[in-house]
Amino acid sequence: MCLGLVLLLALAVAPAGAAQRGHAPVIRFSKLNNMRLNDTSAQTIFLKNAKVADWIGRYPSSGLTYESIFESQGRYWRERVWDKKAGEIAEGHVDDASGLVTEAWTGPQVAWGMARGSPGAFGGKQINTLPIWLGFCAFFLIGLGDWRRPLSLRNLDLLVLLSFSISLWYFNQGRIFSSASLVYPPLLYLFGRLIYIGVRGRQVSASRPVWPIWLLAVVTVFLVGFRIGLNIRDGNVIDVGYAGVIGADRIVSGESPYGHFPLETVKSKTLRACGPADAEGNVRDHVQPNGRCESANPEGDTYGPVAYLSYIPGLELFGWSHKWDDLPAVRFTTIFFDLLCIAGLALVGRRFGGARLAVTLAFAWAAYPFTQYVSSSNTNDAIAPALLILGFWLATSPWAKGVAVALSGWTKLGSLIVAPLWANYPEALRLGNLDKVARFAAAFVLTSVAALSVLALEPSLTGALSTFWNKTFHRQLNRESPFSIWDWRQYHAAGLPNLHLVQIALIVVVLTLALASAFYPRWRSPLQLAALSGALLVGFELVLTYWFYTYIVWFFPFAAIALLAGIGGTVQPRRDAEQVT
Repeated sequence: MCLGLVLLLALAVAPAGAAQRGHAPVIRFSKLNNMRLNDTSAQTIFLKNAKVADWIGRYPSSGLTYESIFESQGRYWRERVWDKKAGEIAEGHVDDASGLVTEAWTGPQVAWGMARGSPGAFGGKQINTLPIWLGFCAFFLIGLGDWRRPLSLRNLDLLVLLSFSISLWYFNQGRIFSSASLVYPPLLYLFGRLIYIGVRGRQVSASRPVWPIWLLAVVTVFLVGFRIGLNIRDGNVIDVGYAGVIGADRIVSGESPYGHFPLETVKSKTLRACGPADAEGNVRDHVQPNGRCESANPEGDTYGPVAYLSYIPGLELFGWSHKWDDLPAVRFTTIFFDLLCIAGLALVGRRFGGARLAVTLAFAWAAYPFTQYVSSSNTNDAIAPALLILGFWLATSPWAKGVAVALSGWTKLGSLIVAPLWANYPEALRLGNLDKVARFAAAFVLTSVAALSVLALEPSLTGALSTFWNKTFHRQLNRESPFSIWDWRQYHAAGLPNLHLVQIALIVVVLTLALASAFYPRWRSPLQLAALSGALLVGFELVLTYWFYTYIVWFFPFAAIALLAGIGGTVQPRRDAEQVT
């Protein structure tokens, strides 16, 4: 278990090195007729752009190399700038007719298309609009806020949960360094707040919400319907969700999903195109080695096997065209696990706090904008928390907890961090009470073997295990990202800080807390279990090199349980661990 946690938290560390590797050794110019601009004038216009000038001004001019190429099809100049150490640092387009800079990408935007600021690229257009987003925020605050005490801690907690919206706004503007920086204040607040509740063992009481329970239930039903409609009408399916149906198809076809995803190239040779090019001239569909025309998703086989097994029912019901189209199988799976999270939270609330807490927790998920962001993006991020929620509901059963942690962990590896905490609940781990740990471990191991049995579909189990390691753990260990502050060392030459040592120190802290949670507190109530589970999941995200907004739902259910448990007054402690205290 300890070794598993070490591997788990090691996933957060990315190696040093720039995301943009290599640079042009010489300047290349095109000599074409019927051009209004020439290479020199186009390059001058591009370099005078305020955004470009600010960024390349951070690098020594003696180490810069330039490229200017006229693209006759679009009648624009493609401008590129390299630094001899950092690699490509700027790229953009200059329209030949107007002489205007139509695109300008600097820093992480050069290598990362998702860093360029395209509202709607994740979740579709509507969830990213202010009316829809602020509408969810308003429901969340009005339905859960303590309006009799506007300056209460409850309201601060809710505002912190919503404050990730500020970071997302900057992300949608392509301002990656600002967006990444703004993630950490709310994460640190929640980390400390949940640890405090988990150790203290008592929640802060709050006034009864303005809405009566029946109205909260009615609004929840309305929001559920609205969420489903928003997914179907306007949501999109990003590569994460698309990977799910590909993996399910491979398993149903008798193959391991690892090493069999659709590619664009094989052994540096581009596969034959079998579909139209997009606006930028890129072709998504290629004839695969299996002879089928499929849309490429070469790095989609990086998740745990449960992330692919979960899509099999949707695949059987709706099929798959082998193209990256509307993908109804993915939408079905997304909506199913979204509803499962809502139902699971209602069951948790009913068991540990009564009808009001049941409705409150279901409403919290339905009204929280980032859960809809996950749904509208059709990612697999709701699967892992849904399984953990069910495990929490059956927390007094070591077998149920072991199964839940294994299934969730082999969906998203971050869930494994709660294993020491959950293994012997409600008591702390002691030599005299190892029977519960043994049953938890047995359930965990048996479930893990069942989930990993997809590897046995390959002719060679040894080769399948090697491929699985390389595609999952090894790929994640070597992942780079500008979406957290930890990998900014690749932009150190531009004046950004290198915080790698701080990241290592925080990894040690989180790992220590995860192990310590097995021994302390000596007795845990459901409230403490929820709070400490949320704190460990937040801690895991704090040290991740690659972080994204869809990951918020990993910890949100447990943060909601811990922060909303006092709704309507403090629940009296009970030692039988059957009530949130």
